[in-house]
Amino acid sequence: MSDKRTEIADLGEFGLIDRIKSNFSLQNLTSLKGIGDDAAVIGIGKENLLVSTDMLIEGPHFDLSYVPLQHLGYKAVAVNVSDIAAMNGKPEQIVISLGLSNRFSLEAVDALYDGIRAACQNYKVDLVGGDTTSSPSGLVISITVIGRVENEKTVLRSGAKVNDIICVTGDLGAAFMGLQILEREKQVFQSNPEMQPDLEKYEYLVGRQLKPEARMDIVYELEEQNIVPTSMIDISDGLASELFHLGKNSNVGIKIFEDKIPIDSMAFETAVEFKIDPITTALNGGEDYELLFTINPSDFEKIKNHPDIHFIGHTHDNPNQNVMISKQGTVVPLLAQGWRHF
Repeated sequence: MSDKRTEIADLGEFGLIDRIKSNFSLQNLTSLKGIGDDAAVIGIGKENLLVSTDMLIEGPHFDLSYVPLQHLGYKAVAVNVSDIAAMNGKPEQIVISLGLSNRFSLEAVDALYDGIRAACQNYKVDLVGGDTTSSPSGLVISITVIGRVENEKTVLRSGAKVNDIICVTGDLGAAFMGLQILEREKQVFQSNPEMQPDLEKYEYLVGRQLKPEARMDIVYELEEQNIVPTSMIDISDGLASELFHLGKNSNVGIKIFEDKIPIDSMAFETAVEFKIDPITTALNGGEDYELLFTINPSDFEKIKNHPDIHFIGHTHDNPNQNVMISKQGTVVPLLAQGWRHF
């Protein structure tokens, strides 16, 4: 056995996933898509079953000094539902595994599940099981979501074609700026506990961080317009990172335009206040849980006037060239910094 030690951080999250994936092959005909997309795809006749799981750990993913347990419960469900939305599917069930330390009371658990129940009602999903165990330090929430989609309407990251239009929903960077606000107010409170947090001005940004919404509304609206995106992913790690995933999986290049990237005015102003480039927050902030997808140009007319779908660029035939055209017309290489998990 070699004494060599390789740090996981040297590979990063996606390198680690690729390493694990390379050692496994699918053995069952029903396993249509394994590791490497927003959800696994399992064939069940005329439909596909979608399965995804996500874990939130106290410390790396949330800070209970400013995250209400109800909001945390809601967010834990929403981020999983977002993975099903990114496959163009409909969520149906969830199972929850919970790790609890002895500092959590029954009332605290009730508050967490109040948020979970609200999300289940909103997204019309059923809580059908799970597991609870003790945790030596802090709270751990792991949720597996199960959804369904018709075979021909299943959307992967790998379906984009050359000259497809790149679309994104909502606005980007607000969740990251909401986190900056919460962290700043925490530091103010720690230095002077008599100071009350001043969050009213930043309500939208804080809400985007604490209680994001999965964009199931867009999935239903695309269905009404008889549009099946050619590829899709949700934006959890930042726009640039997700664009790289679509480009790599579809073997196409990416060209986007800075002036087309949707940034909320409050997010823009707050980024300037924090001396952060607003476009950097949109490209690399993450946790927006908006949908990034590509469409055939023939579908453009159907949604060109949609108020919450923005057309930010197009794919091209050079997979090694991922660029952004700045407001000044300069060609800038896209860099995917995103969220580092290790």
